Amino acid sequence: MHGGARGSGAPKGERNGAYRTGLYVAEAVATRRMARETLANARAFLSDLS
Repeated sequence: MHGGARGSGAPKGERNGAYRTGLYVAEAVATRRMARETLANARAFLSDLS
């Protein structure tokens, strides 16, 4: 059966042999997401001022 239970499947990161560095590391993706959200909030705040 495909899909399986939560936690099934290949391990993440280096243990899977698919360790990534740089642009697509989960930490980098999360940082960019947070930066986009912060920028969107700042733009919304500034547009409310005018």
